[in-house]
Amino acid sequence: MFYEPKKKNHGLPKNPFNSLVIPRPIGWISSIDLEGVFNLAPYSFFNAVSYSPPTVMFSAGVGTATDKTKDSARNVENTGEFVCNMATWDTRKEMNQSSATLDSGTDEIALTGLTPIPSSMVSAPRIAEAPVHLECKYLKTVEIPGWNEADVYKLIFGEVIGIHIKDEFITEDGLLDIERMKPIGRLGYNDYTKIDANSVFTLNRPK
Repeated sequence: MFYEPKKKNHGLPKNPFNSLVIPRPIGWISSIDLEGVFNLAPYSFFNAVSYSPPTVMFSAGVGTATDKTKDSARNVENTGEFVCNMATWDTRKEMNQSSATLDSGTDEIALTGLTPIPSSMVSAPRIAEAPVHLECKYLKTVEIPGWNEADVYKLIFGEVIGIHIKDEFITEDGLLDIERMKPIGRLGYNDYTKIDANSVFTLNRPK
């Protein structure tokens, strides 16, 4: 089949685009607003974009009908910092719950029963249940032009200035035990995937 995304002429029950760029890592972004209220939300349009300095980005879509800016994006732009927490198989239900559309000012960390803990270099909290935390300093926002006024996408870039890794997930050889962490990724529709011992394989780069 062939279709043009703008014409939406794929003829399928749901837009297949989100099922074509897969799996996508989940940026589980914790932030704090100017009143000190915590916010937590998962973003599957997320990735690392450079190595030195280590930099990540997440794409925040439209907020609500009355406020088109997502709380995460607003908090990051206002405070200049955020934390990316690794979403795992063990925290999948809490991750999903934190994706709910709620009123601004709602503390999703408290709502999901997760545990906020202080960061080392930023004021945004970390999620104690996550095996990895990336403390980030806000760099810039790049707005993606939409087809209409309802399509508002902000790419939020942050430099990773501090990294926490739980010691139990570092092997005796000094490598990360990704199989034990069991991170999850986003597929299309309502589907996800997880990394475990059955899904990891190694390929050596050609010289």
